[in-house]
Amino acid sequence: MQWMTRLFDKTSAIGVLLATMGCASCFPAVGALGASLGLGFLAQYEGVFINTLLPVFAWIGLAANVFSFLTHGLIHRLLAGIAGPIMVLLTMGPLWTYDWSTYLLYTGIVVMLLVSLWDIFSPPGNVGSSCDVTESPAETSPENQ
Repeated sequence: MQWMTRLFDKTSAIGVLLATMGCASCFPAVGALGASLGLGFLAQYEGVFINTLLPVFAWIGLAANVFSFLTHGLIHRLLAGIAGPIMVLLTMGPLWTYDWSTYLLYTGIVVMLLVSLWDIFSPPGNVGSSCDVTESPAETSPENQ
């Protein structure tokens, strides 16, 4: 089941990045990167990317991180994992009218990508799996029995 949460987490991070690459007018730097990668044809779908796909992928990432927390129980990974999607969702909702909300959206996207990379290179394990106690050789020797 852990592979499924990791898959949804990666899907949401990549989906948010692709949605931003298709919107050169909203995200000039990322839009230029998308155009240089050959994604310039996505500009015609800019409204769909921003208004629909960006929040959908953020919700998927949020749900995947909460579900993953229920599996591994590490609060610091939960807080890092939900920070990005919450920033994106807040920007797309009630904070859209503020000038600084663009910076919050960029930060949320970067946080989602960084947490996704962190999860690739250092995946969380189950909390109980690292607490296995093994017997030392001195305890199992025939002299101690």
